[in-house]
Amino acid sequence: MSLTFTPDASPAPPMARVWAHARTEASLILRNGEQAILAIVIPMAVLVGSRILGDTLGLTIEEMAPSVLALVMWSSCLTTLAIGTGFERRYNVLERIAATPLGKPGILLGKGLSIAMITAGQVVLLTVAALALGWRPDFSVGSLTVALLVSLLSMGAFAGLALSISGSLRPEATLAVANLLYLIGMPLGVLVPLDRYPTWVQDVLAWLPTGALGETLRGAATGEVLLLPVVVAALWCVGSLALAWKVFTWTS
Repeated sequence: MSLTFTPDASPAPPMARVWAHARTEASLILRNGEQAILAIVIPMAVLVGSRILGDTLGLTIEEMAPSVLALVMWSSCLTTLAIGTGFERRYNVLERIAATPLGKPGILLGKGLSIAMITAGQVVLLTVAALALGWRPDFSVGSLTVALLVSLLSMGAFAGLALSISGSLRPEATLAVANLLYLIGMPLGVLVPLDRYPTWVQDVLAWLPTGALGETLRGAATGEVLLLPVVVAALWCVGSLALAWKVFTWTS
């Protein structure tokens, strides 16, 4: 006589577990009012402001629209991920979830997928808004391909930095550092084009992941193909993820 168990006590397939975790993570982030401000309100305000005051400030919507897309990648993949993960460590959430069939790799994959989904939604929404405000990009196949590649590498670099910070500092310190980096990154290539700086400063900022991403998206919108940012973003991606692997701890 065989025994049957209802419901089935065996774990779901690995990708089903990761997908369920990603959906849960994304829903929790989107319910947070502070994250909604970072995700939509601030970028949208920058877009509208550039449309109204762009000529006066010398930052037109043609430059600011791709810059805002870089901003949402910077904020979601760094600030949002770092703060959320930091407080999950504080309350031993990560340690408890790691004991489930999801496991530590599943947690990280789910987090990465949730942030990627949120960022993709932000990019689509803000692109539509920018087009409605008068942005008219002139992408070429090459520039769009490079832009997508640099975006993915940069998001990986930002996520690595987020995990390095949140996995090694106390949550309060993580909150302060993540928000500070968000503000510092805005003028360092994310929102402000590098050609606004002296030449020697441009040479430095070009090797930052913020500068690489911002310049790539702004250049891609005019059909320009930039190869140096690919190298910069790849180096930062590998380096920051390796650092996260080294310093991240599951409890604070």
